Amino acid sequence: MTELQRQLLNRLQRGLPLVSDPWGELGRELNADPLALREQVSLWLEDGILTRFGPLFDVERIGGAFTLAAMAVPEERFEAVHQQLLELPEVAHNYRREHRLNMWFVLAVSDASTIEPTLAHIEAITGLRVFNFPKQREFHVQLYLPV
Repeated sequence: MTELQRQLLNRLQRGLPLVSDPWGELGRELNADPLALREQVSLWLEDGILTRFGPLFDVERIGGAFTLAAMAVPEERFEAVHQQLLELPEVAHNYRREHRLNMWFVLAVSDASTIEPTLAHIEAITGLRVFNFPKQREFHVQLYLPV
């Protein structure tokens, strides 16, 4: 990783500048071409170095609701069920865990009253039981991993 790539990755962990031209501002901060910075982020996403780049919304503050859910998916069906969940707009992301409940996902909906029906729909299309783990308390952790 070049020094500029390290600087960019470290800076992005703290968020984009909240200005009309955030990439231009980053370019000025890092003394680099703004377009090259954006292209670097695209390359990291294509290569899988970054798995996600985008805003995090507090869905509850804008009137929505979310929950954490999990399923025990037979290994031979894991990829197919993963694809089923990816097709649902309510599923923010899903991932594998080394546990009996090996598939976890975040469900984000526009109204709390739709959480249970959406989980029931997932059970119906997958044929698997969904375990719901609603949030009990909120914690805000500012994770920063300098490279």
